[in-house]
Amino acid sequence: MSNTILLIVGLGNPGTQYQQTRHNTGFWFVDELARQYNSQFQFDKKYNAEICQIDVAGCKTTLLKPMTFMNLSGQPVAAWANFYKIPPEQILVAHDELDFEPGKIKLKRGGGHGGHNGLRDIISKFGRKDFLRLRIGIGHPGHSSQVSNYVLGKPSPDDKISIINSLDAALQVTPDLIQGELQNAMQNLH
Repeated sequence: MSNTILLIVGLGNPGTQYQQTRHNTGFWFVDELARQYNSQFQFDKKYNAEICQIDVAGCKTTLLKPMTFMNLSGQPVAAWANFYKIPPEQILVAHDELDFEPGKIKLKRGGGHGGHNGLRDIISKFGRKDFLRLRIGIGHPGHSSQVSNYVLGKPSPDDKISIINSLDAALQVTPDLIQGELQNAMQNLH
């Protein structure tokens, strides 16, 4: 059972002004997962995160949304994982990915942060990179100087449809992921 996913983290920024932004696609994913499994997030002050539990085919998994803003995401994730003794390889982090066009979505184990501040903080707090990532394509604005405004902006209606479709595809393979069937999940998603 060591390949099962015990913690799924959605990255984003708290607050209604960020809710529909590209940077919050990780939140969109875990929100939809909670909805699909009839669970609701509750704020946990101790971890400074919204948390809920889902049961997928007998596998219990925690969904977590850090409420610390993106660049401090590692604090609640590491605190929860350390307390419940969840190793990084049993954690999935869903995040926006500039290197992929909207609609493209991929699973990846390990790697660097690619300039993503949420991943950077999680890696620094864990001291390890071997957690699983769900990379949700949002496209790139074309120049690095425009990235900050771009990720904090809302996607066009067409891009949003593409992103939602990619999240739907990821939701279809989530039971395989949670049960430790990473190869099946990757084959069906990619």
